[in-house]
Amino acid sequence: VQLQASGGGLVQAGGSLRLSCAISGRILNSYAMGWFRQAPGKEREFVAAIKWSGTTTEYADSVKGRFTISRDNDKTMVYLQMNSLKAEDTAVYYCAADSSGYYRLRKIRYAYDFWGEGTQVTVSS
Repeated sequence: VQLQASGGGLVQAGGSLRLSCAISGRILNSYAMGWFRQAPGKEREFVAAIKWSGTTTEYADSVKGRFTISRDNDKTMVYLQMNSLKAEDTAVYYCAADSSGYYRLRKIRYAYDFWGEGTQVTVSS
């Protein structure tokens, strides 16, 4: 499984961005997909996750109500719609796949087996 995130950029506070994660390789219904982010000098942290089976989602408290994770039905794309962006959302954003995410969406980075290259999001205040 290979993942490639895109869609990052520079945006003013209050603005929006939509990140995309292109997936190549075989993704099973048992997988879950997640977005993480890492700001300079900080640990990589969970942002959002979604199951391929059904539409169950999970969000970090810091992004609830502002970010929305979604996926297509062909298992080729995962998206992260980010609205009402804040300066503290500035980070490199990564998409990831958890091959054991069928029963429970997990928020720890070590649960995710596959990672893509990140995309930089910079929010100016």
